[in-house]
Amino acid sequence: MSRMHDNELDVNLNFVRGLINEQFPEFSMLPITPVNSVGTVNHVYRLGRELYIRLPRVKEWADIEKECRWIPYLAPHLTLRIPEPVALGQPKASYPVNWAVYKWIEGNNYSDELVHDEREVAKDLADFVNEMHSIDVPSDAPRAGRSPLLELNKRTLECIDEADDLLDRDRVLAAWEDSCRASVWNGQAVWIHADLLRTNLLVHSGRLTAVIDFGSVGIGDPAFDLIPAWSIFNSKGRKVFQNSIHADKDTWIRARGYALHQAVLIIPYYRVTNPQFVTLAKRTLDEILADLDTGE
Repeated sequence: MSRMHDNELDVNLNFVRGLINEQFPEFSMLPITPVNSVGTVNHVYRLGRELYIRLPRVKEWADIEKECRWIPYLAPHLTLRIPEPVALGQPKASYPVNWAVYKWIEGNNYSDELVHDEREVAKDLADFVNEMHSIDVPSDAPRAGRSPLLELNKRTLECIDEADDLLDRDRVLAAWEDSCRASVWNGQAVWIHADLLRTNLLVHSGRLTAVIDFGSVGIGDPAFDLIPAWSIFNSKGRKVFQNSIHADKDTWIRARGYALHQAVLIIPYYRVTNPQFVTLAKRTLDEILADLDTGE
C-alpha cells in the first residue's frame, strides 16, 4: 500500500500474514486481501469473509489499544453498529505498536450517490451523537478533541497559505476569523467520537449502518461531534442534523471552526498522497462557505 507519511511503519501483505500466523494461528488459513481505503491513520486488510485487520501507519498515532479498551463500554448505548474488536495484536521489534482484528461490517464509505435520503441519514447520525453525549463518563475516560480555536490560529493560517490555489483564501480566512469569535468551551466533558468524517461512516442499502474508527474517542467539547453539519451533509441534511441536536450558538460556531481547521490541515498535507481525501476536505470548506453565505 502507498505511503502517506514520512515516518510510516513498513507494512505489506507478507508482513501481515506473518503477524497473523505468529500471534493468531487460528486465523492462519484465512485469505488476506488489502482494502482500498481513503483513511490515513491505519492500513486495512480483510481477513476471510467475516473479519478485517487494522494496523496503524505511524507509531505516534497508534490508538488501537484505546479503541479496544473503550468500544465495549460504549457499544451497548449506541443504536448504530460500531467496530467489534475480536483480537488485539501485540507490538514486536519489527512493528512496535498494537494492531487488531475486528468483525467485518458490510457497507461503503458515505457518499451522496449511495444515500437514499440525506435527511434520514442526518437524523440517524444526530441520534448517534446524542447517544454518545449522554453516556456516563467514568473517572478514567481519556481526553479527546483539539486545543481551543485561538490556540490553533497560527497553524491554521500556515495551512491556508500552504494550500494556496486549492482554496478560496480570502473567504476561508474570513470564515476562520468569524469562527474564532466563539466563546471558549468551559462546559462539562461528554463522550465524543471526535472524527465524524465521510470516511468513518458506512452506508448499506441507502441507509447509514455504522460509525467506524474510534481511535479519537474520548471525552471533551461536544462541538467536535457537530462537525458533520459541514463535513458530511449538504444544506438539507445540515438543517435536520442541527435541529436534532441541542447545542447553543457558540458550540455550533466552534464546530464550524474545527471543521474548517481540520479541512485546511488536510489539503496541503495530502495533496499528493491522498487526493481523494483532499477532495472531501475541499467539499467541507465549500459547505462552510455556502452556509455562511446563506446566513444560517
